[in-house]
Amino acid sequence: MAPWCALPLSITVAALASVMACSSKGAGADSASAQRRAAGGEVAGDSTRRKGTGPAAPTHVSTGDEPLPDSELPKRSRRDSVALASMTKGDSARDRLWPVKMPTPLAGAVLPNNRIVAFYGNPLSKKMGVLGEYPKDSMLAKLDHEVARWAKADPSHPVVPALHLIVTVAQGAPGKNGLYRLQMRDSMVNEIYSWAKAKKALFFMDVQVGKSTLQAELPRLRPILENPDVHLAVDPEFSMAPSGRVPGTKIGTLDAKDINWAVSFLDEIVRAKNLPPKILIVHRFTRPMVTNARDIKFTPNVQVVMDMDGWGPPWLKFDSYHDYVKAEPVQFTGFKLFFHNDTKKGDALLTPAEVLRLKPRPLYIQYQ
Repeated sequence: MAPWCALPLSITVAALASVMACSSKGAGADSASAQRRAAGGEVAGDSTRRKGTGPAAPTHVSTGDEPLPDSELPKRSRRDSVALASMTKGDSARDRLWPVKMPTPLAGAVLPNNRIVAFYGNPLSKKMGVLGEYPKDSMLAKLDHEVARWAKADPSHPVVPALHLIVTVAQGAPGKNGLYRLQMRDSMVNEIYSWAKAKKALFFMDVQVGKSTLQAELPRLRPILENPDVHLAVDPEFSMAPSGRVPGTKIGTLDAKDINWAVSFLDEIVRAKNLPPKILIVHRFTRPMVTNARDIKFTPNVQVVMDMDGWGPPWLKFDSYHDYVKAEPVQFTGFKLFFHNDTKKGDALLTPAEVLRLKPRPLYIQYQ
């Protein structure tokens, strides 16, 4: 994996792309050497509300144990094959932790009866992810293709498409307010939301706080979160207040108390507006990114997904999923796939059938 690189000093679209290219969005262990094995990464406001409809109430709760169809799988290295095989074997100590005990899903809950397949990025840069890499129509057609692949791989879980937009991006320069983050204009956020609505897709807003906090950044997003098809994601990698470092020079961190604040924030919105449950995505690819993870709470109104969003060879992604997601259960799990970074060393992109061998099976799939 490429080592960390220096961050740009100006707040521009090009600079934002550089921050993403240099950041360490990767699957890795807690050591500095493991951080270097990993990579990935991730661009200012009025408030406009749109009304939407939530998903239908679940008619059953899937156990996630239904048989999967046979699929042709790409040839893997021995190390990758061993790592994947180890994920399918019994792991009594950790397997007993899953599934997490939770109340019966409320009407309109997306999880656990469905699987979400999301495209991530920002339309202002081709380097921030697939959402901005291609023209709108091409990108949406590509999303349709991936949705169809996942639906075929696991017919027991209907696939819900989603667009996952980075609405607040950590910066390599302090900016006017010294917070090392840039907020996207609401006009742009609402435009991408309109794309999602036209496809009957979910819309996720992703927040990188820089040297700010979730408590300071999330309230401005409330008007759009009051729509039933809009959900939230937080990225500990770029939460730099605890360390005081510049984003991208060190992996950031969020504590359970901060994530629980976000849960309470979403819970209050759901109750006040009589909405279906919200989803909160929490990205993670090292242990210190999320401290006191076992103290993270969820409510009937907020479904929490711990998303293994690191890039690298398949064995590293599997190991990271095992160590940082499975080993510390919260509620649901997610898994991120990188069209470019996962394949830059010649590895084939993991297929839905391969990812679905993981236990527990991820219900949130994100492509960058």
